[in-house]
Amino acid sequence: MPRKTTERESAEAAYDDLEMSVLHKISRAVARRKNVHDLISETLEILDGEMGLRRGTVTLRDGDYLFIEAASGMNAESIRRGVYKIGEGVTGLVAAEAKSIVIPDISKSDRFLDRTRTRAGSPGKTAFVCSPITYMEQVIGTLSIDRIVGPDTDLERDLVLLETVSNILADALAMIYLRREERNRLLDENRRLKLELSTELMRPKGILGNSGAMQKFYRELAKASASSAPVFFRGASGTGKELAARALCESADPPAGTFNVINCAALPDYSLAGEIFGYEKDSLSLGVSAKEGLLEKYPNSAFFFDEVTEIALPAQKMIADFLSVGRFRRLNGSEEITAKARMIFASSADVEKLLEQKLFDENLYAAISQNMIYLPALRDRKSDILLLAEHFVEKYSKIHRKDIRRISTPAINMMSIYTWPGNVRELENCIERAVISSHDSAISGYNLTPAVRSAYMHRKLPYGEDVDFISIVESFERELITEALKANRGNAAAAARRLNLTERIINYKIKKYSITTSWYKSGR
Repeated sequence: MPRKTTERESAEAAYDDLEMSVLHKISRAVARRKNVHDLISETLEILDGEMGLRRGTVTLRDGDYLFIEAASGMNAESIRRGVYKIGEGVTGLVAAEAKSIVIPDISKSDRFLDRTRTRAGSPGKTAFVCSPITYMEQVIGTLSIDRIVGPDTDLERDLVLLETVSNILADALAMIYLRREERNRLLDENRRLKLELSTELMRPKGILGNSGAMQKFYRELAKASASSAPVFFRGASGTGKELAARALCESADPPAGTFNVINCAALPDYSLAGEIFGYEKDSLSLGVSAKEGLLEKYPNSAFFFDEVTEIALPAQKMIADFLSVGRFRRLNGSEEITAKARMIFASSADVEKLLEQKLFDENLYAAISQNMIYLPALRDRKSDILLLAEHFVEKYSKIHRKDIRRISTPAINMMSIYTWPGNVRELENCIERAVISSHDSAISGYNLTPAVRSAYMHRKLPYGEDVDFISIVESFERELITEALKANRGNAAAAARRLNLTERIINYKIKKYSITTSWYKSGR
């Protein structure tokens, strides 16, 4: 006589049949669906409707983060919140270790973050099951579900089912993942090729200079623009740190949104933190109503912290925490807010000395010093002085409606000798003053500032003690070529004959020193 089937065995057999039915439906969807997003949505609906596995969520990896690709029972805001760093929380840990995790009761787990904020008010005890999605032995994402735990719940069977579904979906999801990886690879290759192109193509808009120091700066700037990591510009006052920050954002792909300048020395400490992170109602003396900070007001934008060392240590710590986790709280607030921003910092101070004196936050320094770019002082790029000076002559001649056509040789010599402690800003101010004071078509030595004239009068060497041999040669070559072009109304071939050079060599020098031959066609 056959043994009678127990109630438990019948339940297990029914569950087996249901699992087989679910897997069959998902496999049919894989074969039928051409659109991967539709496939994911249908799979999550099947898991929810057939198995009662709620809030099914698929994340895909992008760099060091996981982003929700699709989710069942979540609105757009919840999906936007669902960003996990690899190794962070349960989902991040599954991706980091390539191992499934079962949380029997999410209310008792410190590792469960509920980043999407969709579990409030869930009836009864809720379990969370998360499985890695692996393609070619590499974790490309995760699949997770919620399970309301009852007396007959078998979380281990749920995990086996979820791992099977992850394997079924892996090939389809890899299409999205590989497409993004290929796009990122092409973008990286494009940036690498740009680095190998000519100086003209490497030079960001609005920044001038052909010296070796500037070539190095251009290369570092191009590398920094290829990532979204924080950047720290170092350099003396007047070297153009804000201009460099703007160039960085404009050359990024995609370009950053609004460019926000935060003058760290201009605001009181608490007001500065409130301006960046916002504050809740009755937050000390900042106001009676809540206010969004810049990070909330301008999402996906760039923030330039000028003279970051002027920020008080508590505010430095808040910024360091945000850089670490990508989240922050408003002042006097408890809700965590996720934000994405391009963070750029600048300082002319000796930051390492401030670190030794415990006057600068170590975590903030560790976060921003990975991409540290130095802007050279003007005294270290002497060969760029005339190029910059001519640019400023053209700029301020238009502004002040002057017809300044050239800079005299004595004025060029004076500018080449001066050490420019105020850097490019001082040179610009000097040229504007010279344009205003000039009463003919040339900038003469007496139009320059007293500091520049005095340095020339008290020089100890023909070209000054601070000018290296290469700079002297380059300055002399440029002066010879410009004078020859002036004498021949911008005709490069005639200038070459005057200097006993070949046309190939003079055209090479004209390009090297960024000489604009059209300037001299009227005999400038």
